[in-house]
Amino acid sequence: MAGKNILIVDDAAFMRMMIKDILSKNGYNVVGEAENGLKAVEKFTELNPDLVIMDITMPEMDGIEAVKAIRGIKGDANIIMCSAMGQQAMVIESIQAGAKDFIVKPFQAERVIEAVSKVTG
Repeated sequence: MAGKNILIVDDAAFMRMMIKDILSKNGYNVVGEAENGLKAVEKFTELNPDLVIMDITMPEMDGIEAVKAIRGIKGDANIIMCSAMGQQAMVIESIQAGAKDFIVKPFQAERVIEAVSKVTG
């Protein structure tokens, strides 16, 4: 279902832009962006989005810590992790922390939309 509010978290501005572009073209609403886990938790509290797309490797607070913090605020928060190739152990850790799905960089637009629509139902 399109029209969902999404928060994008990635320390690379171009990655946020790419994800935002894919989502916007498919009718999703990007309500905020954050460049690290600490900012992600702040923005989550402020915006209460339907979904967070979260990078794993970031300064200040990584994605896994941020997932734990966000799920501490809202237990059923929808979070999809992004990871570069070869970070399987981190992906498993983030799923255990409460992420609902993950997408691997470099992204394919279809995979991003598939994950988002599956998680936001």
